[in-house]
Amino acid sequence: MTVTQSKVCRSCGTMGLKPILSLGRTPLANALLTSDQLNEVEDTYPLDLAFCDQCCLVQITETVSAETLFREYFYLSSFSDTMLRHAQNLAHQLIESRQLGPNSLVIEVASNDGYLLRNYKREGIPVLGIEPATNIAQVAEQQHGIPTICEFFGEQLAERLDSEGHRADVIHASNVLAHVADLNGFVRGLSRLLKDNGVVVIEVPYVKDMVDRCEFDTIYHEHLSYFSLTSLSRLFQKHGLVIHKVEQLTIHGGTLRVYLHHDGSDVQVNSTTELMMSESSWACDFGFYSDFGTRVEQLKLQLVDLLRGLKERNQRVAAYGASAKGSTLLNYCGIGRDMLDYVVDRSTVKQGFYTPGTHLLIYPPEKLLEDEPEFVLLLTWNFVDEILQQQSEYRSRGGRFIVPIPDVKLA
Repeated sequence: MTVTQSKVCRSCGTMGLKPILSLGRTPLANALLTSDQLNEVEDTYPLDLAFCDQCCLVQITETVSAETLFREYFYLSSFSDTMLRHAQNLAHQLIESRQLGPNSLVIEVASNDGYLLRNYKREGIPVLGIEPATNIAQVAEQQHGIPTICEFFGEQLAERLDSEGHRADVIHASNVLAHVADLNGFVRGLSRLLKDNGVVVIEVPYVKDMVDRCEFDTIYHEHLSYFSLTSLSRLFQKHGLVIHKVEQLTIHGGTLRVYLHHDGSDVQVNSTTELMMSESSWACDFGFYSDFGTRVEQLKLQLVDLLRGLKERNQRVAAYGASAKGSTLLNYCGIGRDMLDYVVDRSTVKQGFYTPGTHLLIYPPEKLLEDEPEFVLLLTWNFVDEILQQQSEYRSRGGRFIVPIPDVKLA
């Protein structure tokens, strides 16, 4: 397994990153375990967050190889109704605004199980997925009929596709840029693959929301970078791509959606000025990030105290969501089988496995109605509204959810 640690910025190459926060050593967030693996020693890696005061990029210092992290993957986007609606709305918006049709091409990088591209396919628009996880690429092709290249995206793959005549009118890259070690090679690939008047639509978690809302559990080894509009703009400009439009979304606890065009392309609207100006007061100021660690420690103590108090009163507590963010929260806070009985998750891919580090067995959500624990710790708090609605029957029987982010509260 290839692991590298660096004090050099992933975006601009500047030496001397400033440390923000250390979450200690944790296992890989999506490295779910079989029962046979429970007695084996798990690999753990430092999880340290740092800041580059040259290009303003927030990033972790440890890089686990993409082959290790992503060749087999447990997250399928289609298990979230929220994600399906999100994808459908975006696709319909672009079909209309870009006047896409049978002569267009839409490419998605990190296309998962085809949850987004199937919206274009239904309208007769040619699509191509790029998804390195072999198990998920098979689902996209075999269950949803989405042609999918099972490779990691970068400059080399973009050159090959370009030579084969596959330049795109629209390129989607949702929640993947943060996973990329070679940011510059990835962005050069986007530029190469995009038609002259095409658009790249990228979604990334917004670093300001992460800090403001104490969303420390979004930090894990898959997420190498944490972006502001400022750091994104500086990265893209080096490769001839310009952000002409930005939207702030609430999904995943706070997301930026940016629309990129080739520099000099025929695009008249630029809606980035207001947000870029607002970032001038904090995005490149290390002081904005410096107390993040203190607030994270306070939240940890509050949550652990609550869970211990419940167990002392013989209250049963389960967890909902065997997610990557849940893995960070549980392992950093030291919350394991002494405080939680089990985890439930809607994804059939995860059921029957055990959580990394904490070794909690993953059941289907129906387990909550069968067992009726008094409390459920909501690890996938980013889908709180969807999950509370799905679990209305459990709640009507007196069950309570503990929502840990941004503040510990009961629902």
